[in-house]
Amino acid sequence: MTRSLVISIDAMGGDHGPSVTVPALALAAKAMPAGTRFLMHGDEAVLAAELARHPALTAQVEIRHTDKTIASDEKPAVALRRGKGSSMWNAVEAVKSGEAVAAVSSGNTGGLMAISKLILRMSVDVDRPCLVASWPGAKGLTTVLDVGANIDCDAERLVEFAIMGEAFHRAFHGVAKPTVGLINVGSEDVKGHEEVRLAHAILRSGKFDLDYRGFIEGDDLSKNTVDVAVTDGFTGNIMLKAAEGTGRYVEAELRAALTSSLITTAGALLARAGLRRFGQKLNPPRAAPLLGLNGVVVKSHGGAKAQDFADAIRMAASLSQSDFASEVEKNMTRLTAAVAESSAPAIDGAATVD
Repeated sequence: MTRSLVISIDAMGGDHGPSVTVPALALAAKAMPAGTRFLMHGDEAVLAAELARHPALTAQVEIRHTDKTIASDEKPAVALRRGKGSSMWNAVEAVKSGEAVAAVSSGNTGGLMAISKLILRMSVDVDRPCLVASWPGAKGLTTVLDVGANIDCDAERLVEFAIMGEAFHRAFHGVAKPTVGLINVGSEDVKGHEEVRLAHAILRSGKFDLDYRGFIEGDDLSKNTVDVAVTDGFTGNIMLKAAEGTGRYVEAELRAALTSSLITTAGALLARAGLRRFGQKLNPPRAAPLLGLNGVVVKSHGGAKAQDFADAIRMAASLSQSDFASEVEKNMTRLTAAVAESSAPAIDGAATVD
């Protein structure tokens, strides 16, 4: 099994558990290469019952029984102490042992990060994983990171995100030379706090094989001004939650307006194909790889539906078959020297916000 495409699944994670993860496997398997296999970690009786509804999938799945799970509200430290032998732990452990090329879970985010870091360790000099989001825009999807894993980030960490995000975007979206921007409160060099300006100076130095375009602002995300947008986890998480809330609000208001009368309802029925495409653009794949690990781990949304979890599985498979890790390592070896040679740019005046 170690030489074929094997994906390890935390089948008990998320709000819905096997009622979503098993149908998601059935969806994902249709787009996977022949011979792809899945290791499903969780309660054997429950998983077998769900798997019976998808007989075509049976030959591709091996159930690894455990009755231990990690609750969605457990703190990361508790997940580490009590998590060994859980469906999440075992899913990641299979990557470490070489039985699987990637792991996917929709369980506790903090627990998954802590367990993945403990089991797989971090690559090169990366301190801890970062979370990636796919941001919908006029021309497609922008890779945004970090969106919640690292609250306080110095300049070196922001440059790490740029390196990892660029390699991820190329591996997953197939863009040969992704463009990279650093999110700031303005596009001018004098804007922003010291760490973001120092990161800007390091990236602009040209010591990395990156197509760096400088500072971008929040509204540049929906314009797809760059392929990869870099920020700290505090800012990124607020941006992501605000965007998700706005998307839900727009969908709800649009639905209410289109069903307010017989005439508008009839119009909505005629336009349903276009409205479906509109809804899909507002809801990109809810899958976030944990970048920086010595192995591929993908986090799916806690409330993921079958299609969402299937997207996460396909993302895990795609990353596992790419040169993502080697590309990151190549640039990370240059980072320490670049940071040592750079200093915060001398700028007159205080950082300001428009």
